[in-house]
Amino acid sequence: MALSNLHTNVVFGCYLSGIYDVNRNTVLPDDEYILVKDWADAIIALGMYGIIFHNYFSAATCASYQNKNIFFVRVDHNPQYNPNVYRYFIYRDFLKENSLEIKNLFITDITDVTVINNPFIQPFYSQNSAALFCGDEPKLLNNDWMIDHATHLRNRIADYAVYEAKFKNAPLLNCGIIGGNILLMMEFLEKLCFIHQQYNQDNQTAYTGDMGAFNYLVRTQYNDRIVHGAPVNTEFKAYQHERTDCWFRHK
Repeated sequence: MALSNLHTNVVFGCYLSGIYDVNRNTVLPDDEYILVKDWADAIIALGMYGIIFHNYFSAATCASYQNKNIFFVRVDHNPQYNPNVYRYFIYRDFLKENSLEIKNLFITDITDVTVINNPFIQPFYSQNSAALFCGDEPKLLNNDWMIDHATHLRNRIADYAVYEAKFKNAPLLNCGIIGGNILLMMEFLEKLCFIHQQYNQDNQTAYTGDMGAFNYLVRTQYNDRIVHGAPVNTEFKAYQHERTDCWFRHK
């Protein structure tokens, strides 16, 4: 699939159903468009362009909701990886065939992130054209959940504990929102997929490793060019529905 030249700024979201999601402690239903509707409606309202990667939306659902702003791409899920991790492989592989049409990209969670303002037309975005934009949380990297979450990666990656010690007082970054220019995003996704392929595919813990791999990669290789927090995202899990000054709302 080749994108029109009119759609050079894109937001990706991924809905993989029928697979146990350890973060939500449930199996997402196959054909529940309502779970991605807020994400899609916000993109439509802003005149943006979004792609929903999915494995089980019905043909009827796709036909009903696909329009000039929202496109559906059916994919297969590799059960070797948790859906939160495998989405990066889906994005990477798609971009290998379509990157020439895309100039700027955000990839976001699809069931709890919505766009408030089009980031691609914001002066702050263009003024930081080399930045990697991402979400964050109101806590430090050194917290009990992240320590448990990263156990597998800590045992597999030689310098993981060194990175944790160096950045223990740094804000916790959140991979529910990641964006930037297409060359940066392609490079970043390639590196992120490499970490998961080399160190996380045999993860048998109760944690996916997605937040651990993301924070590790960003802090060790992109720390001098990251932008997180306002104006990129509202406060995580603060449910700031009245807030209109940021680009994305994350719960």
